[in-house]
Amino acid sequence: MVLGGLFEANGYHSSAWLLPGAQDKAPTDVDYFRRIIQIAEAGLLDFFFLADTPAARTENLDAWTRGPLYMNMLEPITLLSALAGTTAHIGLGATASTSFYEPFNVARLFASLDHISHGRAAWNVVTSANDFAARNFGLDRLPPHDRRYARAREFLHVVRGLWDTWEDDAFIYDKANARMFEPSKFHVLDHQGEFFKVHGALNMARPPQGSPVIFQAGASETGKAFAAETAEVVFGTGATMEEALAFYRDLKGRMPAYNRHPDALKILSGVSIVVGDSEAHAREKWASWQDKVHIDIGLLYLKTDLETDLSDLPLDEPVPPHRVPATSNHHQVYFQEIAGLIHQGLTLREVCRRYNRSKAIFFGDAAQVADQMQAWVEAGACDGFMIAFPVLPDSLVEFTTQVVPELQRRGLFRTAYQGTTLRDNLGLRRPASRHAR
Repeated sequence: MVLGGLFEANGYHSSAWLLPGAQDKAPTDVDYFRRIIQIAEAGLLDFFFLADTPAARTENLDAWTRGPLYMNMLEPITLLSALAGTTAHIGLGATASTSFYEPFNVARLFASLDHISHGRAAWNVVTSANDFAARNFGLDRLPPHDRRYARAREFLHVVRGLWDTWEDDAFIYDKANARMFEPSKFHVLDHQGEFFKVHGALNMARPPQGSPVIFQAGASETGKAFAAETAEVVFGTGATMEEALAFYRDLKGRMPAYNRHPDALKILSGVSIVVGDSEAHAREKWASWQDKVHIDIGLLYLKTDLETDLSDLPLDEPVPPHRVPATSNHHQVYFQEIAGLIHQGLTLREVCRRYNRSKAIFFGDAAQVADQMQAWVEAGACDGFMIAFPVLPDSLVEFTTQVVPELQRRGLFRTAYQGTTLRDNLGLRRPASRHAR
């Protein structure tokens, strides 16, 4: 199975930074991240992934101070470039927004990371999903959802064209004849579309992987169509096996329409894993972390993802269903999860405690966690997992030293890295240049 990690400095649980072992100033400490990624690589994880948004929150700061997600963080490609030199095998993935970058910038940044890491880069293609980012770039709010995806599709097409500027053997270094490259193997991109006009070329040799691995996470109808056409790794949704199965079959079933084989895409279910001496012990740990989450931050996460403010409602009464907006322009799958909890008749406090951004939670000792992981993969619900480690470094250490050996004992996970690139380790083919003869 494929195993990747989603890393936030102290961990992805909202209270991780409050725990006694949490390191202050971790978000901007490169040496801290070096220690974390070395643990992940020792555990043979496929990749180390950093989510990102090109903005800080500028409102509700009294609430955001209690769970400061994205409020203090290093630029991810800069950080991954620094981490590349301290690792040799683990993949290095990051988000970059098609809404607020230009294609040349992204092409150059990720090609550079692929060269620096000798073929371990991955780009998570996103359209951005908050208006704080929009305001950083001269807009009042994000463009409509489908327009963002239309731009993303053209953006990715341009980036891939720039990565194919040079054929693989274009640089010949013929010193006797003073010819560094073969001009016939250099190709100018001449693109004019709805969103971009680009006549130019990338001033860098073709990336070692041909193309950095393309990650995506969209779960809307438009997002799934885009992923079926272009993605190589998708972060799947579904807090239950049944939901994950439905997502998996839907997305893989769309691929033949784009002349793609289902094996060309790995779908990884999002999951939080809590390892304890027993299931009861693991659940106690989670409950203790949940108890530390201030209600202000719980309400703010709901406001962000439901796109409406519920803080005027009583905490211990059911949320009136009419308070759910009719549509969403941000993360549609998160919106649907919150709406579902509200329609179950839960109180506002219960909705805050149970909302987990469409990730399953696996509780138990090493064998119990491995049982759940094995069951999901063997049922066809996913090809592996995108693990949001709740508390760092503890959750990562527990997983890599307890669960990984159990998966290896069952023959479900590697005992050593087999390839030299991220594509090799994921079992994805290296794309040929469109200009190759």
